[in-house]
Amino acid sequence: MNDRARSLIDASRSVLASPRFTQALTEVAIAVSLCMHAVRAFLGWPGSLAVLAGIVALAGLSLASQPERAEWQGILPISLLALVGFLVTSGLWSQYASSTLAGVTYTLAFAFLGLYVALVRDTIQIVRAVGSALRVVLLASLVLEVLSGVLIDTPLTFLGIAGNLAQGGPIQGLAGTRNYLAFLAALAALSFWIEYRTRSVSRGLSYASLGLAAATILFARSPVSGLVLAAVVAAGLVLVLLRRLREPARSAMQSILLISAVVSAGLVWIFRQQVLALAGATADATIRTSVWADLERFIAQHPAEGWGWLGAWRENRYPFIVVRDAVGRQPDSALNAYVDVTLQLGFIGLGLLLVALGLAFVRAWLVATERRSTVHVWPALVLVLLATTSMTESYLLIEGGFMLFVIAALVAARERSWRGRLASN
Repeated sequence: MNDRARSLIDASRSVLASPRFTQALTEVAIAVSLCMHAVRAFLGWPGSLAVLAGIVALAGLSLASQPERAEWQGILPISLLALVGFLVTSGLWSQYASSTLAGVTYTLAFAFLGLYVALVRDTIQIVRAVGSALRVVLLASLVLEVLSGVLIDTPLTFLGIAGNLAQGGPIQGLAGTRNYLAFLAALAALSFWIEYRTRSVSRGLSYASLGLAAATILFARSPVSGLVLAAVVAAGLVLVLLRRLREPARSAMQSILLISAVVSAGLVWIFRQQVLALAGATADATIRTSVWADLERFIAQHPAEGWGWLGAWRENRYPFIVVRDAVGRQPDSALNAYVDVTLQLGFIGLGLLLVALGLAFVRAWLVATERRSTVHVWPALVLVLLATTSMTESYLLIEGGFMLFVIAALVAARERSWRGRLASN
């Protein structure tokens, strides 16, 4: 290799490893992953896959240019690796092998982006990146809603925007559905709040960002967002209380809270119809329960291992093609991540998901209660957001939702990993 080629390679590595490039690539990866619906709407599947492949390639080159960042011994959770490993091996018994191969590859792309973000960015940088990406997404969504619902008074059907802003909503923005837009707005509000508490951005920008998130949630009019936001706010208030207690009192309170959480979850499940009626989501719940009931017969055919991984449903694959909701529509997911993973990976996959999610949450929760900086609250509350939303949607399993899961799990493991402690000893 001549000197010119060597200098060119060194210059390329310098750019790929630079903080500015890493920051920009992180924000682009997060924005694209969380808004794949909009990317597909503009570019189609071939174009969106090309964009995703390009981002993954750049992330791989950037990580290779920073070998000191690639030390993940003790960071990758075994529970998460087991889940991904089972997901990959489901191709061996899949009822739709070619689609499983495509679905596994697609899922691994987002998992790798989550790994990249968690390795090259610290927690506050991740929060800033999510905040910056979602500021653009929410602002663009509201601009498009104003264009569609006020200025031209015409739906933008290719984006899924119905143009209902003048009537007070519901709006869909770049998310494609009001429920997913409300999910993104809740994630944004959490990130903006952390930015405010850590003074990562100016006060004016924080206030404007929180107002943007609140307006998006209000106009989205998601029937389930109220319950999800209540769970996240409750968890946040509990963390505020725990962080102010000394160690002996904190340990005792953790036990009390664990028992209270289990009892509360049981009561909510027993009185779920009343809770949904109180939240004004009875009709929405009827649609979801009809889908779950329809899926029971398919789950029973392959209860242990499932039908094989697919991720997002394909309309032309059995059994998805024959599933209908209460009004006769074909859903694009099981409308519940736990039911969805049971259908695709069986009860073994469900168990692996619950273990991975549970261990990640325990790690993140303990870090949030022990570390002084407010930024450490973010992974725990993101996992609360994902876990509660998963009762009514399958975002946890696909695209940006799975990437967020990987990021939160790895950040929590980086701060509190038993294998890392063994290695250090």
